[in-house]
Amino acid sequence: MNAHVERLTQLVAPPENAVLRADWADVAQEFGTELPGDYRELIDAYGGGRFDGYLWVLEPRCANRHYDLLRHVAEREEAFEMLWEDGEPKPEQLQSSGSRVIPWATTGNGEYLYWLARLGSHPDEWTVMVNEARGDWWEHFNFGCAEILVQLLTGEVRSEILSSSFPARVHEFKASGSF
Repeated sequence: MNAHVERLTQLVAPPENAVLRADWADVAQEFGTELPGDYRELIDAYGGGRFDGYLWVLEPRCANRHYDLLRHVAEREEAFEMLWEDGEPKPEQLQSSGSRVIPWATTGNGEYLYWLARLGSHPDEWTVMVNEARGDWWEHFNFGCAEILVQLLTGEVRSEILSSSFPARVHEFKASGSF
């Protein structure tokens, strides 16, 4: 098991009910690329859902369409295409050809956490970017998704964009299927 996913399971217990494992080869075919290994392990352990009542991890083919990974990917790509054509500045990390952001988590406030996927990089090398809700402020973290979750939940790293009330003092996870 990925060390960061293992540490996350020590911080926040995964749901007791059995989580169905995704058919990752099928997801990769539909998505057009493999997804990072730590994300696959995270979803296999927890499924999609909400950490500390705030941060929603998106899941491929989530029964709750509001938290479906593939739906958010399409929506965000369309929104950025429109915003960037209208002159909103792209973050520096996206200036190089073939770089793109792929959403993997969101908040009830509208912030998003993205993978920064660079041309030629393996998904396990993708790092995380956070974008404010309805704005052009971005933060970049040189971590994968499981590591940034651990860093945020332990307070080892703070985001200036995410809510100051996150993380909660007592951590919890609620699966998307429970909503």
